[in-house]
Amino acid sequence: MKKYDIAAFIWPSYTGKEPRAYQFWEQRIGEWQSVLSAESREEGQILPRKPLWGTVDEADPEVMEFQIKEALRHGVNVFIYDWYWYDRRPFLEQCLDDGFLKAKGNENMQFYLMWANHDAGYLWDKRQTDVKETIWYGSQPRSEFDIICRRVIDMYFKKPNYYKIDGRPVFMIYELSNLVRGLGGIDKTREALDCFRKLTIEAGFPGLHLQGVIYSENAVNISGVDSGKTGSSKDLVNMLGLDSVTHYQFIHFADMSRSYYDALKDVDAEWKRIHSEYSVPFYPHISVGWDNNPRYQHITYPIMKDNTPDKFKKGLEMAKEFSDKYNDVPLITINSWNEWTEMSYLEPDDVYGYGYLEAIRDVFTDEE
Repeated sequence: MKKYDIAAFIWPSYTGKEPRAYQFWEQRIGEWQSVLSAESREEGQILPRKPLWGTVDEADPEVMEFQIKEALRHGVNVFIYDWYWYDRRPFLEQCLDDGFLKAKGNENMQFYLMWANHDAGYLWDKRQTDVKETIWYGSQPRSEFDIICRRVIDMYFKKPNYYKIDGRPVFMIYELSNLVRGLGGIDKTREALDCFRKLTIEAGFPGLHLQGVIYSENAVNISGVDSGKTGSSKDLVNMLGLDSVTHYQFIHFADMSRSYYDALKDVDAEWKRIHSEYSVPFYPHISVGWDNNPRYQHITYPIMKDNTPDKFKKGLEMAKEFSDKYNDVPLITINSWNEWTEMSYLEPDDVYGYGYLEAIRDVFTDEE
């Protein structure tokens, strides 16, 4: 069978090793604190869900050694780590640095970074979820951006198992508008990205593969100022010279209050639109589901209730078909490995067991 790059996002909050996170999760077990306190508030919800592997510390190399083996056994061969830079320093790097990269066998699993450059507020603090204030800004000025570039090149790109396309390290950017805002407009952002490419080449690589996350085709800020010129995602991708795009979550463009099958209809239509309108490769994305209620003390919507492993498998088959038809690089992204507070995870639980992982294995491998 053809080999696919099945890349699952990792939300690196399931550890107590990040001191800056204690303000959100004072029990010092990371966001497991919110998962364990979740409860059903509506018919059809199944909360809390219990992880079959336990509320483990994913910054522990022994934990990640086991998880790497289980991921590979089921066909997940790339981890995409959400990576943060707030207030002039990294945030939540421990799961990658201390867990994954120190785990035995990590060389068998590829990884790359998604710079989660969104603002941070009180969403992670269940006691204050509805407080609309910014704690840290995700947008960064050029001085900080240059530090970030050198850091990721030296610490991550040079790892032999860092994921590359045509030999070029892949670096994903979550919020393109926030990138432009921090760097001061399109021209200055393009200049900064060109410098990033140059530094990557100087480090011995043939180039840099910049990947953007796209939402819907709604207007986005392309001026770098709050009241400036607006455009579309297509505009930003072309203006910034990105090399490819993907999605991070169905919630960004599809109605998740319906059945999973109905949502997949929107997904299929969006993929076809992107393929026809964008000038760069689109790597198909499949989300497991959506229910953000573990982060709230009250009911919040939308809630997807019909995302069983067999229906998730249909989405995987769609992604495989799209990849085979349109892409030379067989990369498929999945949300996610462990987004328990958004109910979109592959890790086995007490409801579906290994069902989601088995769906990946069945679609993308010869294993039984």
